[in-house]
Amino acid sequence: MIYTITLNPAIDLVIITKKLEANTVNRTENFELQPNGKGVNVSFILKKMGIKNMATGIGGGFTLDYITAGLEEKGIKTKFLKVKEPTRINVFTRVLDQNVEYKEVNPGPEVGPEVQDKFLKYLKDTLKADDTLIISGSFSKGIKAEYLVEIAKITAEKDIKLVIDSSSKVVLDTLQYQPYLLKPNDQELASFFDLNEKLDQEKIIELARKLISAGCQNVLVSLGENGAALINKDHAYFGNAPKIQALNTAGAGDTMLGTFIGEKSKAKSDTAALKSAIAAASDTASRSGLTDFKLEKYLKEIQVSEIK
Repeated sequence: MIYTITLNPAIDLVIITKKLEANTVNRTENFELQPNGKGVNVSFILKKMGIKNMATGIGGGFTLDYITAGLEEKGIKTKFLKVKEPTRINVFTRVLDQNVEYKEVNPGPEVGPEVQDKFLKYLKDTLKADDTLIISGSFSKGIKAEYLVEIAKITAEKDIKLVIDSSSKVVLDTLQYQPYLLKPNDQELASFFDLNEKLDQEKIIELARKLISAGCQNVLVSLGENGAALINKDHAYFGNAPKIQALNTAGAGDTMLGTFIGEKSKAKSDTAALKSAIAAASDTASRSGLTDFKLEKYLKEIQVSEIK
């Protein structure tokens, strides 16, 4: 079984407008409410691929109810612990005449130690050997970054495949527990090593291999309009991204991760999984919602090459 964890879920309000002017009423073209959070998106992607999974996490209020209802409507089982404060709403506004996107991301609810301990107990009691656990995104208020290490320790004790998508440098402290895969973007990869520079292919491989030497098994690096890379101890693969008109980048990285893990669960090769992941992520970035997996036109444009 594949489990996803979202410790700071959200409703995303996606707005499309021709223009956005200060101190005036801006009439929009349309809007969409989307149950969201990085792990939530991964669950939706896996379900679209026909892969059974369970979405878990912590949240609160009517907004969490909207998210869990959206998941369950698609046939995804859920287990979210509830707190008093409501789960957040984020706003993504695409302004057509400027060809820009404004992102307004809010903090999550306060989560106390009792609920945090209860969630760790749930994981200990539920997870079984050979399960996959995907933890993605930021943490709500009150959850320290070190919570990620506690989860990693549980997965190591129970022989679980751990997948992490987090920008926190605490990720480095999980490497002793040999996570199956990390999914940073190129900027996050640089920040793990206190670098503030644009990474070329050689540097991406070098830094990813440092993570691998410390215990990680695979590193999937999203590179935005430049595609993605998959690096492990034996291989370094790079794939280009197809040309698209980006509409809404929220969810593209989650789509990439979910598609890659989904393809690997179907015993696809690393190169095939990487190619599909790039195509699906590109499709998500070109629309207001997640990909519909009609990817033929994108797959034709993507080439995956091994860098020796």
